[in-house]
Amino acid sequence: MSRINGFLGRRELLKLVGAGITATIFSESLWSEQQSAIANINSANPNPINFDQALQNLLDGNQRFIHKKRKSPHQSLEHLRLVAKAQYPFAAILGCADSRVPTEIIFDQGLGDLFVVRVAGNVASDMAIGSLEYSTAVLGTQLIVVLGHRRCGAVAEAIKNELLPGRIGYIVENIKPAIANINSLTGDVTENAVIANIKYQAAKLQQSSTILARSLHEGKLKIVSAYYNLDTGKIDILV
Repeated sequence: MSRINGFLGRRELLKLVGAGITATIFSESLWSEQQSAIANINSANPNPINFDQALQNLLDGNQRFIHKKRKSPHQSLEHLRLVAKAQYPFAAILGCADSRVPTEIIFDQGLGDLFVVRVAGNVASDMAIGSLEYSTAVLGTQLIVVLGHRRCGAVAEAIKNELLPGRIGYIVENIKPAIANINSLTGDVTENAVIANIKYQAAKLQQSSTILARSLHEGKLKIVSAYYNLDTGKIDILV
């Protein structure tokens, strides 16, 4: 690329302008195609469970879990073979990867019941959002639960605000915006931060996804924030 006294020549400038216009047109075209694709998505689920019933199913299962009355449904080899053909989960969960929060166990559910995305800090990353879009748009799931838990290590690291090795820092950086104002709250700082992060990630789902926002607007989806107590096993819905 030729420069005269540090400045671009006229020909090079026109090339850059042309490239910029082309990129803009391509971007607008891609956006239009995405909107068209969203409108044409049809769920494969012939009988989706309403989000209110789905939530009740989860809460009932959690009650069985904490009262040691688990039914352990849909865990037989016969059911395994049934869902091997197709899956129609009645709820999707964005949960933390913490080993003490095994989703199907604490909700007392089985094979094919839940579409689970787990990542440290229950962070709504691009990959997590894409997975949840699939569960909603393709599999017909009408409920997404963002499930955080007491004494979350990822949230505790975000509070410390220290340099972390490898890619652990990527997770923490996605939690920091959620806890920016927790010092103004009364009570335990870590627990306030955990709750703030759950609500932040739930809000991020609809703010960052055209598919989820559309489903919410059409009354086909509900996003719920929930808190798991490591000491009792109880799950509470946050409002």
